[in-house]
Amino acid sequence: MTNNKVALVTGANKGIGHQIAKELAGLGFTVLIGSRSLSNGEEAAKEIGSDAHALQLDVTDQALIDAAAARIRSDFGRLDVLVNNAGVSHAGKAGEGFPKDAMTTNMLTDAPMENIRSIWETNVFGVIAVTQAMLPLLREAPAARIVNMGSTGGSLTWNSAPDNAHRAMYGNYSVSKSAAHAVSLAFAFALEGEGIKVNTACPGHTATALNNFSGARTVEDGARQAVSFATLGDDGPTGTFADEDGPVAW
Repeated sequence: MTNNKVALVTGANKGIGHQIAKELAGLGFTVLIGSRSLSNGEEAAKEIGSDAHALQLDVTDQALIDAAAARIRSDFGRLDVLVNNAGVSHAGKAGEGFPKDAMTTNMLTDAPMENIRSIWETNVFGVIAVTQAMLPLLREAPAARIVNMGSTGGSLTWNSAPDNAHRAMYGNYSVSKSAAHAVSLAFAFALEGEGIKVNTACPGHTATALNNFSGARTVEDGARQAVSFATLGDDGPTGTFADEDGPVAW
């Protein structure tokens, strides 16, 4: 058990998730490093320090999700913040680079259904499953916060602009993020009356394994808005999509 606020960050053994966990630990949180590989999570927790603990969590595995929720209750006794950070950009094993046909198989005109389901299992259904499982704990917290990681690549407004070159790449990944944005709004509306704030953070094009480290932003840049949403005061917003410069179009 702990008297510190407790934050769970999914996909936190590396990249933006690891940076979010590191910064929340620096702010006095006990942070739980959600990781599909327990050993990778343990290494990541060790890098952060004594206020970080590994938690085996595959957001596509309901049994592991339920076990994680049970462990949080038994070992820590509370959950104040949930950051749904885990995400994938293409079908395949964790840690693999982009396959040569990644762009072709990203487009809904050509993407095999197993690829579509694979990405949606993590980026959409995983967000729903983890949030549902953690809600009993979050509802007991005095000021719970849920942060979901969004993407301008999933912005319907941005992609609708005829002069936006990205719309040529608006395929499986981007569509899954559009759906994740809608899921985030649904939770925000449903939980608003309970005082649980749900917001979507835009990390920008951050250099991580998700994009073969092609992004121009650092993980510190990418984590900034998520940490801000995780630590919102009572007067903070809910149901918003923003980066550090302000609102982003849905």
